[in-house]
Amino acid sequence: MSLFTPHRLLAAVLATLLTGCSSVAWQGQVRPDSDTVARALNGAETQVALWDLPADSLPHFPVPQNVRPCCAFGNLQKVAIGRVPIPLFRLGNTVGAGDVGPHQFDGGTFAYTSSGASANGNRGSENNGMIYTLQGGFIDLAHVRDTADDTVALFFEMVRHLGEEHRIELPDEIGERYIQMQTVELPELTNRERWELAAELAARMAYFKAESHEIAQWHGYASFAGWPETVSAFSPEDLYSNMLGAKLARALISANLVLNSDLYNQSMTLWLDEALDWLGAVDRGTSNALFDVIDGHWWDSSRPIPAKYMVTLRHYQMGDQQTPYLVPVEWARDSRHWDRLDTFLAAGQQPHPLALQPQMFGLELDTLAQVVMTVSPRYQASFAQFDEALWRHGFTHLDYPAIVSRSRELDQIEYQKLLGQ
Repeated sequence: MSLFTPHRLLAAVLATLLTGCSSVAWQGQVRPDSDTVARALNGAETQVALWDLPADSLPHFPVPQNVRPCCAFGNLQKVAIGRVPIPLFRLGNTVGAGDVGPHQFDGGTFAYTSSGASANGNRGSENNGMIYTLQGGFIDLAHVRDTADDTVALFFEMVRHLGEEHRIELPDEIGERYIQMQTVELPELTNRERWELAAELAARMAYFKAESHEIAQWHGYASFAGWPETVSAFSPEDLYSNMLGAKLARALISANLVLNSDLYNQSMTLWLDEALDWLGAVDRGTSNALFDVIDGHWWDSSRPIPAKYMVTLRHYQMGDQQTPYLVPVEWARDSRHWDRLDTFLAAGQQPHPLALQPQMFGLELDTLAQVVMTVSPRYQASFAQFDEALWRHGFTHLDYPAIVSRSRELDQIEYQKLLGQ
């Protein structure tokens, strides 16, 4: 994630005043070809569906160029600029289940939706933040939305070029980043099967794009110069939240709810609300109490943002299967908040794993496309303790586990030294 810091807030306000609020919008006006018209007029047994229409006339728009600013793991954290703490300032991160704002594609920092355009009755900003769920642990809403938006944008690009060599440019971070689609002989597929294959591939690549962001943050990438984001690299809630967004957008594509931006935004708003409810989202006060419970276990409130080891629990498990971290009930029972938490936790928590398909229609999806990262000279020093063969000439999402394994080893050494001071 990109941290929503005092610096970023000021920069975002200035940018909004200078350029105004903007968001990508698209309208789907898919033009039929002669074959689909013939089916409509000749009484074909199967009616024409959206996936039967020419892919070339589907909407076309770029992959979002920024990530939404949100939250370092924890709540009411101290903040420091350099070594100087900001007195009496605490950064509140949580939102309540009923306060989640309407979605806006590529919404950025100050997305605004009027009450007339909102699907859930809430108007204004997306109101991103952290929310605890009984089956999904802490969810970072900015991560959910970012990967959902990436999935939709990638889908419309991939459905045009399925099985072809094609490069999709992504925003640079520690170097060039892109998705390389490969020439692959596809089995005989119906139009609907091609649609579903492109949707699954888009969700998968959008998710691995999110993994690449975690790696970039670990190696020093920052959205705002002078404000390091290493505190958020491999944060425990990030990848589960990203996968949740990928799966929600994947479902919207299958349900034909993405043909224009208004339909997508309204549908994503409703599906996100329902998904949070299904996962057992709690109110803001309970999320706050649960952050208090894990203070000293998973994060350290005595350390200010952006100190890297303010977050002490890291999630290094890359890949297409993700399981959430749930707050242990015994920790809650021993806390001053038990009277409040007992109401929510008494029935028991059950982690709900999420997974993306690695195969479809007999195809290995990673043979169709891969996320590629390169390392620019500016960041090469951060790879000094890594096997050069892993990164020197760029690497793909298939290499992430090896790279992150080394990151984990170095983190453990660094943290032990910090504890020994």
